[in-house]
Amino acid sequence: MWDYSEKVMEHYRNPKNVGSIDNADAIGEAGSLACGDMLKLFLKVNKDGIIEDAKFQTFGCGSAVASSSILTEMIIGMHIDEAKKITNKQIADELGGLPPEKMHCSVMGHEALEAAIANYYGEEVQHCAEEKVICTCAFVTENELRQAIQEKGLKSVEDVVTATGAGSGCGRCHGAINKLLQEAQKPKMDLSAMSKTQQIININNVIERFIAGELRKDGGDIELVDVDGTKVYVKLRGACASCKNALMTLKYFVENTLRDHISPDIEVIEV
Repeated sequence: MWDYSEKVMEHYRNPKNVGSIDNADAIGEAGSLACGDMLKLFLKVNKDGIIEDAKFQTFGCGSAVASSSILTEMIIGMHIDEAKKITNKQIADELGGLPPEKMHCSVMGHEALEAAIANYYGEEVQHCAEEKVICTCAFVTENELRQAIQEKGLKSVEDVVTATGAGSGCGRCHGAINKLLQEAQKPKMDLSAMSKTQQIININNVIERFIAGELRKDGGDIELVDVDGTKVYVKLRGACASCKNALMTLKYFVENTLRDHISPDIEVIEV
């Protein structure tokens, strides 16, 4: 049995703002029935950008219902640009916390809100490669884990659990965490001992094997432009070129991947 707070149980037993809004100014969806949880969020926004009403429809567990209910309570009366700043952690904190195994429910609320706000502004939500989640219980991404392993010198799954909280729930991500640990411990190449041609070949191989394919899944791409010592110049293409998270893609995905496979001294620069 999960250890739920009284506030979670209250919003599960007596959820607020259940339903839909006719002629809603914004609608956002997250999750899927195939995954077992789905949320649809409706917003009514006045001419001043204030969210006057919010309702939800959800199919999922008690945590999903409670997270959706508290989210609507949080955003009613708030300016839509302020609502945009709400994080999944704030949703969980407002409920008095969620068990690690149920943190994905607050993530679903955040994603539905993000989608609704994008819908209000006539935009599309773009999920870039750096958002790949390894631990769905604690919502820890691959890039956050790579960074923690590198900066804190983590050597074991237990170290990662203690430092990041990833893997502290159901434990299904332990295999993926261990793979990241093994990659971090591989010997790195000595760029200074290579000719420029060798540098370009090795870096391009890593880009094609580990980076470009992930970006292409989201309609993006990347091109290696030049190499100057430890500086790697690249150009983002397709959807990645206009993505609001392009800088994060470069630093937390492209740069970290090249550092993992080539050299920890690499700096990626967009041209």
